[in-house]
Amino acid sequence: MKVTRRIITCMLLCLAALAAGCARYEPAALQSETISPEAGNGRTAEQNNDAAQSPETGAAAEAVPETPISLHSETEREPVKVKGIYLGANAVGVSDFMDRVITRIDETELNAVVIDVKDDYGRITYAMDDVPLVNEIAAVEVKIGDMPGVIRKLKSHGIYCIARIVALKDPYIAEKKPEWALHLADGSVFRDGKGDAWVNPYKQEYWDYLVDVARACGALGFDEIQFDYIRFCTERGIDAVVYDAADTKGRDKISIISELVAYMSDKLRAEGLFVSCDVFGTIIGSPIDTQSVGQDYTQMAEAIDYICPMIYPSHYASGNFGLEHPDTEPYACILGALENSRTELLRAAEDGKTQAVVRPWLQSFTASYLGAGNYIEYNAETTREQIQAVYDAGYDEWILWSASANYYYDGLLTEEAAEEESVRIAESRAALPPETLPETDAGERNTDNAPSTDEDVLPQELESALSGDDLSESDIAILEQEGAVVISDDSR
Repeated sequence: MKVTRRIITCMLLCLAALAAGCARYEPAALQSETISPEAGNGRTAEQNNDAAQSPETGAAAEAVPETPISLHSETEREPVKVKGIYLGANAVGVSDFMDRVITRIDETELNAVVIDVKDDYGRITYAMDDVPLVNEIAAVEVKIGDMPGVIRKLKSHGIYCIARIVALKDPYIAEKKPEWALHLADGSVFRDGKGDAWVNPYKQEYWDYLVDVARACGALGFDEIQFDYIRFCTERGIDAVVYDAADTKGRDKISIISELVAYMSDKLRAEGLFVSCDVFGTIIGSPIDTQSVGQDYTQMAEAIDYICPMIYPSHYASGNFGLEHPDTEPYACILGALENSRTELLRAAEDGKTQAVVRPWLQSFTASYLGAGNYIEYNAETTREQIQAVYDAGYDEWILWSASANYYYDGLLTEEAAEEESVRIAESRAALPPETLPETDAGERNTDNAPSTDEDVLPQELESALSGDDLSESDIAILEQEGAVVISDDSR
């Protein structure tokens, strides 16, 4: 059993340390759900751009008795070093597909899954009866017919369960409760390029809704709540959105996102749930991206258990980390991003304050949309390269992202081999001297995430949201003070 092996691994790590003296997404074209109840793991021609191998047929997992699952208590918070994969709701709703996935998890070092509970459209993916507002606005769109059964089966295999809750991108509730949506000066609801409305981050009533949904996940047996899209919208025209002074109370983007994160984290951690947040990888060391989306890497890290930067190589433009085509060098790109992470967190560390464990999202899809010469086929080898970069940067946890829920399992170790690797890593790290900030970098922001040219190029995310004179004074001041950075397509 995986639980027993984890105990053995922990003992080995402790012995090793004594002996040594001692952190979304593909573009829209790749985001559609690819698993249908009729077709099992079938995909359309467009979805094959993900270039992932289909899971092999495995033996069906055994039936699991219907034993009750109770809400966690604070004393039950037992951290797990997550090595996980993302599973979209449509995939989870197909029982034979889930049986094959569980078989592959049992065969490899994987020990966790991230499951959509509140999706990108604001819909709840299973019958959630214990949240009044969910029922009031009819937010449920069942994609997973037996979520309690799914959780029981995963738990019976020692698999850590993470509920993904998309936060401020919620077009459904913004339509049902337009008073919570972003508005333009004429009172109309702001809509992004896809016609979707977003929620106003300053509406605390909505914070409570997210907490209630998260609590329901905990009651069902999820171990962790992962908030995605916990940021301001950056679509074109967003600068025309107006905010009521009675809501903002003088708080800027960074202040309100940090406050929201801390508010939800405090309530959920008190009930024994771990809390994580997905963040743009480009906010690490980039004040302009931080200001644009409201995500401050180090502030958020102080409020949650896990911070999950989305550092897919395909999301970085030419010049980042000194790489001409980052997607073609996954190891170097991941290592560069996570070295920035270590520097930023070390710089912000204060005695008496804890910081989140960094658990990065890694790329398990082929970014053919980048064009010839700018991408490579992602496969088992690139999967292992990215994982190795995580370890070489000093981190231990990771999650793989594929919108189609297909992964390169051949790039993963067996559980036994992974345990041996963990011991070797622990021994190597224990022999290292205490970590300090690089002398040449002390007191300065990390500038590795910068373009290779001297041109003043706005981050593409801002370039699509703001034009010319629409740049705010604060954004201009940041650009003048810090210099611009380049990021690629904001596809998650």
